[in-house]
Amino acid sequence: MSWARHRQAPWYLAGLSFAESSFFPIPPDVMLAPMVLGRPHNAWTYATLTTLTSVLGGAFGYLLGLYLFEAIEPSLHRFGYWDDFQLAGHWFDRWGFWVIFLAGFTPIPYKVFTIAAGTLHMAMLPFLLGSLVGRGGRFFLVAGLIRLGGERLEGRLRANIDRLGWTTLAVAVAAYLLYRAQG
Repeated sequence: MSWARHRQAPWYLAGLSFAESSFFPIPPDVMLAPMVLGRPHNAWTYATLTTLTSVLGGAFGYLLGLYLFEAIEPSLHRFGYWDDFQLAGHWFDRWGFWVIFLAGFTPIPYKVFTIAAGTLHMAMLPFLLGSLVGRGGRFFLVAGLIRLGGERLEGRLRANIDRLGWTTLAVAVAAYLLYRAQG
């Protein structure tokens, strides 16, 4: 919270957003929400900054996976991300762009998917587009809700952000299954 009020807060937010997309465990929402709460007129600026630096961090994670996977594989095991990484690989084989989009929007660890995308040589353009849409959707939703709902909604959003993300994932999977069943 003190970082969110600091005069350099946008730089901290940018750094946190970049780092979280490739290696750091704390999501930028924890800084984005209080910053929007403190300066609601800057909500869209903060959401744009968070989105762009998150996508850049995702591209860094992609490059880590592409060029340094052998060096980072032990960390995936040590920090408990190996099973998520394996699952990501299976999902990339089936759904490509949609995996990145959903990982960017939901509570699934996005960093695992950025590294997996590089390791699995996913095409860069679909990766960047999926990241931009997924991450942008998430951060603009958070900023918009906090801007509209203020402090009362911020507390509720913090308590329910994971549920919102998992619900989005469930709806997307259900829509896909319906589409497949009709096609």
